[in-house]
Amino acid sequence: MVFKAIWDLVSYGIEKGLIEEFDRVYVTNSLLSALALDEFVEVKDKTEDNLEKILKTLVDYAVEKGLIEDSIVYRDLFDTKLMGILIPFPREVIAKFLRLYKESPEKATDWYYEFSQNTDYIRRYRLEKDRRWKTQTPFGALDITINLSKPEKDPKAIAAAKNAPPSGYPKCMLCKENEGYGGRVNHPARQNHRIIPIQIGEKSWCFQYSPYVYYNEHCIVFSGEHTPMKINRNTFEKMFDFVKFLPHYFVGSNADLPIVGGSILSHDHFQGGKYTFAMERAKMEKNIVFHGFSDVVGGIVNWPMSVIRLQSENVQQIIDLADHILQSWRGYSDEEAFIFAKTHGEPHNTITPIARQRQGKFELDLVLRNNITTEEHPLGVYHPHKRLHHIKKENIGLIEVMGLAVLPARLLTEMELVKQAILSKADLYADEKIAIHAPWAQEIVNKYSDISKNNIDSILREEIGSVFAQVLEDAGVFKVTEKGREFFVRFLESCGGEVR
Repeated sequence: MVFKAIWDLVSYGIEKGLIEEFDRVYVTNSLLSALALDEFVEVKDKTEDNLEKILKTLVDYAVEKGLIEDSIVYRDLFDTKLMGILIPFPREVIAKFLRLYKESPEKATDWYYEFSQNTDYIRRYRLEKDRRWKTQTPFGALDITINLSKPEKDPKAIAAAKNAPPSGYPKCMLCKENEGYGGRVNHPARQNHRIIPIQIGEKSWCFQYSPYVYYNEHCIVFSGEHTPMKINRNTFEKMFDFVKFLPHYFVGSNADLPIVGGSILSHDHFQGGKYTFAMERAKMEKNIVFHGFSDVVGGIVNWPMSVIRLQSENVQQIIDLADHILQSWRGYSDEEAFIFAKTHGEPHNTITPIARQRQGKFELDLVLRNNITTEEHPLGVYHPHKRLHHIKKENIGLIEVMGLAVLPARLLTEMELVKQAILSKADLYADEKIAIHAPWAQEIVNKYSDISKNNIDSILREEIGSVFAQVLEDAGVFKVTEKGREFFVRFLESCGGEVR
């Protein structure tokens, strides 16, 4: 069985263009060594082409022979080591990307994205487990996902990670030193990972795809040096450098403050890709003229969060105006609107920026953020409020800002229990596993007169999407109300904008 799986894995690598037929013997022997085998018996059966099955057979063998512990963490470390044997050297990957880039940037990314899946760096078979749907809202069709592709660590692996000696290599999950790294119990293996070096703002940066792919061609662009994130003028310059390099991609940055920022603030990076989010589709509800920036068309976007859109063929004017708005927002306070630039010396105002090219023009969306907390809202005033935490409690980062909910895996089980409780007319508070959903579930029961097993799944999906729209409204610093828009206009006027 193990020899058949070795043959199949080598054949897979040849079929996907990772290696060539001339490499078969060498790669076979390298796999034998990794599996502590000293001989090979060729098996003539039909070749298996399902990578997940092939790797499972090999990893099961490693567990059976005591080469690794039977845990998802150790299994992932080991199957990545096996895949790493099939992967070309970085110089070969880079050379092919650059060769295709000369034909067209899109050809280069098409190949690199497919390559990153064929290497199992992006695990297709896990991504297929994610639940995805769209929900229509007053702000357009929002994307909703329940993330099931990240495997949960078992208690033994968690304990091992806790007891593992601290390591400063790689310094974080984004550092370029991850390429080819063997991993450890508290850091993923990356032998099957290859990075494309690029120039951003005359500095060495790197381009790769996210292994979790929350949307099509979800990429990460990161500094070649381990330097912290900071939103400033240079951020806008770097983002437009990237969209010039890959004009068919958007790029965005998380904000640079806790609560409203991303999960990794210690390493300067952006996220991008080839996907049209609901926020990009949203229209401008009001035009803004900024005096001194005649080449720039500005507007307030019809979106639950507070978004200023800037468009122009003159990218330098967009950058100049964006920097002016950023500096104005950093120091802006409006007690009536509950916006405070600082409290007790702690800064609160920042921006989540998103850049793209569209219809021959450069475009920049500036999403105003504020991370102030209060006793009533200890996780953040402009953060999902407590009544919504049963669905979404985590920070609202770049991806959510643009209209894609990344919801926790627990919801899949919990929604099944909610469904059964509603259909059986059970006490929604009786089961402690779903008691946190009870007030919301009761509202659903009251709202819909005819709930059945035929429509309850679609009803729950619709209502989860509605909650996400409310999450975004909570995160908006200026609310989508008459008063909220009045406050928004007041800020725009303070930085030289005239709303029409």
